[in-house]
Amino acid sequence: MATTFPGTTIETRALEKGSSKLLFDGIFATGGITLSQVSIMTGLEPYLIQNWIKRGFVAPPQKRVYGKEQFARIIIINMLREALQIERICTLIQVMGSGEDRIRDDELYHRYVDMLAENEINMMDEKSVSAAVESVALVSETHDPGLKKQLERILQVMLYAHAASQFRDSAEQILATLQ
Repeated sequence: MATTFPGTTIETRALEKGSSKLLFDGIFATGGITLSQVSIMTGLEPYLIQNWIKRGFVAPPQKRVYGKEQFARIIIINMLREALQIERICTLIQVMGSGEDRIRDDELYHRYVDMLAENEINMMDEKSVSAAVESVALVSETHDPGLKKQLERILQVMLYAHAASQFRDSAEQILATLQ
């Protein structure tokens, strides 16, 4: 059974650890990607992505080309936007430190996908969620000690918000069969 990478329309047989990094490496092997490519891979209308850029939620493309971080930011927003306001999503992502301690958007996305791939997560069990989050929230010893806890909380918010939007979609599908 095929699944898609979270926040995208890109199908895969199964999520595996490192699969999103391999995907990004392939997509960005020749440099960046165009707005139309971002639109196809996310299922988002180009005007919506451009609106996010105008509003400052996503950095503008360089010479009409989007890089890994911009693409990751767009798919994280897309993944969480049904459950959280876009402003809140961007604030959540920006909490990830600054300077050398900063965890880039693409790295955050890869950790999130790895967490989904490596763990059988029971969303109703807080210990299951905590264990899954801790499994990918490792940071270098050179980073700020509070960064690991911050990363854990951000991944936890992402997990709950993504699950909430999936539950909502499931509820809408069931509701459609009743009408």
